[in-house]
Amino acid sequence: MLPDSRGVSRRAFLKSAVAIGGASALAACMDREDADIPAGVDDPAALPERQHAWNDALSRDDAGNVVPPRHHALVHLDLDGEPSAADRETVEAALRTLERAYEWSNDGVLFTLGYSPAYFERFDAALPDSVHLPEPRALSDLEDPKIDAPDAILHLASDHASAVLEAEEAVRGNRDTANGVDVEAALTDAFSVADRRSGFVGDGLPAEHQDTDGVPDSEPVPDDAPFYMGFESGFEKSQATEDRVTIESGPFAGGTTQHASHIDLNLTQWYEQDDRESRVAQMFCPAHADGGVVEGTGENLGDSPQLEDCGDPVETGSERGVVGHAQKFQRVREDGRPVILRRDFDSTDGGHAGVHFLALQREIADFERTREAMNADDVSGETPVGRTQNNGIRQYLSVTHRGNYLLPPRSRRALPTPEGGDA
Repeated sequence: MLPDSRGVSRRAFLKSAVAIGGASALAACMDREDADIPAGVDDPAALPERQHAWNDALSRDDAGNVVPPRHHALVHLDLDGEPSAADRETVEAALRTLERAYEWSNDGVLFTLGYSPAYFERFDAALPDSVHLPEPRALSDLEDPKIDAPDAILHLASDHASAVLEAEEAVRGNRDTANGVDVEAALTDAFSVADRRSGFVGDGLPAEHQDTDGVPDSEPVPDDAPFYMGFESGFEKSQATEDRVTIESGPFAGGTTQHASHIDLNLTQWYEQDDRESRVAQMFCPAHADGGVVEGTGENLGDSPQLEDCGDPVETGSERGVVGHAQKFQRVREDGRPVILRRDFDSTDGGHAGVHFLALQREIADFERTREAMNADDVSGETPVGRTQNNGIRQYLSVTHRGNYLLPPRSRRALPTPEGGDA
C-alpha cells in the first residue's frame, strides 16, 4: 500500500511507488509527479547497437561524472521451453514500443534485457568462446548467496518514477499505451514474471528512506548523500569505459556481460560506533582520513577518488590495521582504469537497506577477479586486518543474491540462440 501522501516528500513518495509497483502505484505516481516525459524515436534502429550504451545519454555533473538515473526496476523473467519465431517477434515488438515511447535518456527510459546461463542451457549448442558466462556462485567462503537463475532480466531506469512504472506496466501487458504510444506487444506474451526488485540512487534519496532495517534509529545518513553509506561512488576515473566492457568479437560483439547481486547493509556500527575519520579510512584509505582529503560526501574529489597517495593495501594494513575499500579496488586496473563498469543503486527491498550491485564487464572473469581483490585475503592473511574487520567495508555487507547475464547487442536481444541467430 502506498503511504498517505500528506506529510510525505515528493521524492519519498515516488520512491515508494516504484518499490510497490503496479497500476495503482503508477496512477498515484503520475498524479504526484506530473512529469513531461519526452517521446522516443520513430525508428528504433537509429539507437546505439549496444544496449548498455547509456553514458552518452545520461547527464553529467560539474566534474564530468556520469549521473545515474534516480529510479530503477529489475524484472526477472522466465520462458517455458525453447523460443519460437513468434516469441522472438513479440519480444522485439515489446522493446521497440518502449524505444518509440520514451527518449533514450535519463529523462525518458533506459533499459537492457539480459539472459542467464539457465536460458542458454535449453539449447544443444554452447555459447561461443568469445562469451564468458559461467553459472553465478559464491565469491567468498564467508558468503552464502541465493543463486538467481531467471531466464532473463529486464533493467528499467529513469529520473522519473512514473516512466519506470509505466514502462514496466506496458511490458507486463497491463497498458494499451505507453507515453501516448500504442503498445504493440508485451514481454509477458512470451515470458512470465518470476520476480521484481527496485531501487534508487541520487542526492537525498537514501536519507529520505533510512527508516528501514539496517540503518540505526538515529537517522544518520547525510541529507545530500547519493548512497546509504554516505559517500559519492561513481567517479569517472574509477569506472571502466563502455568500450572496455564491450565484447569485441563473435556473434555477440557489441554486447556485454552483467553481474547483478543484492547486498544487505548493516550500518549501525558504521554510523553509531565508527566516527567520520574511521568511515573515510575504510571507504577510501587511511591516508585520506589523516589528510582530511574527503569533504562532505566527497564531491570535492572531482572525477577521481584521488588514491595515488594511499599506498599498497598490504603495507597499509600491516602498518595501520585498516585498509580502504577504494584502495583495494585500485589493484585491478588496466591503462589506469578499472575493468568493470558499476551501475549499482540502493534499495529497501525486503524492508532492509541494501544495494543492487550491477556491474558490466567484457567477461564475468573480470568481475570475479575484481571481487577477489576486494576480498583482500592476502591483506588479511599477512596483517592485523581481519577478513572482514577493518578490511574496507566488508563487515557492513552481506551478499544475499548473485546472478550472471549476457546483454546481447540490440540486434540480437530478442531470445537469441547461443550462436546469436534467430533474433
